[in-house]
Amino acid sequence: MEEIINYIKINENLVTSGQPTEKQFEDIKNEGFEVIINLALHNASNAIENEDKTVTDLEMAYFHIPVDFENPKKEQVSLFLNLLTSLENKKVWVHCALNYRVTVFCYLYHKHILHTPFEEINFKVFDEWTPSEKWQDIMKTPYEQLSLVKQN
Repeated sequence: MEEIINYIKINENLVTSGQPTEKQFEDIKNEGFEVIINLALHNASNAIENEDKTVTDLEMAYFHIPVDFENPKKEQVSLFLNLLTSLENKKVWVHCALNYRVTVFCYLYHKHILHTPFEEINFKVFDEWTPSEKWQDIMKTPYEQLSLVKQN
C-alpha cells in the first residue's frame, strides 16, 4: 500500500493518500477497507473516470465531497468530520489528488474529534507542500465554527 502516492496510515481503520489507481483500489479492497472518501474534484489531473463505479463494483461504499483546492470551505470540513465520525467502526480510505486536502481535513479530525497531541500528527506531505493562506485559515477553524453532530 505504501506505493500509493503520499500514503499515510493514521490507524488500523483510517488511511489517507493521493489518488489510487484502479488496481490499487482492488488492493485497498483486499486489505479489508470498506469505505472510500474522495475529496478531489472529478476533473483532477489524475482522477479516475467513473471512480464511483470502480469502487462500488468492488463492493466498497463511496462518498465524494468535491473540494476546490483553491477555495476550500468550512462546510466541507463539517461534512467530512460528521461523515468520518459516523464511520468510526469501518475501515476507511480517504484520498484526494495528492493527499493535501485530506491532510488538512484529517488534521482537523485529529484536533477536534480524536484530540491527538499536535506532535503525534503525521504532516509528511507538508515537506512538499506549504498550505496557502486559505488552507491555513481552514486549519485554524475553531470547533465552535463547525456544525458537528454530537456523538453519544
